[in-house]
Amino acid sequence: MLDRLSDTNRRAFLDGIRTLSPAVAATFSWGLVTGIAMAKSVLTVPQALGMSIAVYAGSSQLAVLPLFAAKLPIWTILLTAAMVNLRFVIFSAGLAPHFSYLPMWRRLVLGYFNGDIIYLMFAKRNFPTGFQPGKEAFFWGLAVTSWSSWQVSSIAGILLASLFPDDWGLELAGTLALLPLIVSAIATRSTLAAVGIASIVALLAFDLPYRIGLPIAVLAALAAGSIADAVIARVAPDRVRKPRAPAALPATREAPPGESAPTRPDTTRPDTRRSAR
Repeated sequence: MLDRLSDTNRRAFLDGIRTLSPAVAATFSWGLVTGIAMAKSVLTVPQALGMSIAVYAGSSQLAVLPLFAAKLPIWTILLTAAMVNLRFVIFSAGLAPHFSYLPMWRRLVLGYFNGDIIYLMFAKRNFPTGFQPGKEAFFWGLAVTSWSSWQVSSIAGILLASLFPDDWGLELAGTLALLPLIVSAIATRSTLAAVGIASIVALLAFDLPYRIGLPIAVLAALAAGSIADAVIARVAPDRVRKPRAPAALPATREAPPGESAPTRPDTTRPDTRRSAR
């Protein structure tokens, strides 16, 4: 597959794999915990495997397992999963300006593979919006690495659940592995304010039903970050972090889907117009 990619896309794809590699341990741990939890719940092995592949969202998968055990109505289960996954609406809105030129079906596929760590790693690159050579390939490098590590660990947890004691603390290990990645993303005061407010709100709303505390914390983080940006812009406008300049395009620019590649003037041929005079 890599041989069929252009040099730009091949390098970007491998760069995406390298970028997400530090998060593989955390992803693997969370996937293993989720697989074990599904295998030890009321789900059958085929049902657990199907949920791992179709849902691909550990927080919502863990949130609905007690509801399955309690035999609650399906609308309650769907509402809980929707509340937990509401943050993906924000992630998708952040990706929309970058991939709006793609057809609908490709954007839907990108949405399925999107995730917390993937969006964090992608956003840290500060890509310019619109078409950019290698940008989609970089996203796919992140997505393939995350999805593969998650599915391998989740399926291993489902099939080998009886070999893992409940007191191993794998869920805590996954959380601890994610902390350095989260801390490394705190690069501005507004981001620090968003993380601090989200942490406080998440703790205060931890016991709310349907895991609704998670979307509340996300909305609180957005509000805190926006307010912090507005205050900093008013008090000290020179301290507002400016976005990076777009990376220089390669010499042979690739055209977005549906457009032809730009042609260059032929400088090797002599200018006959001057000699004709």
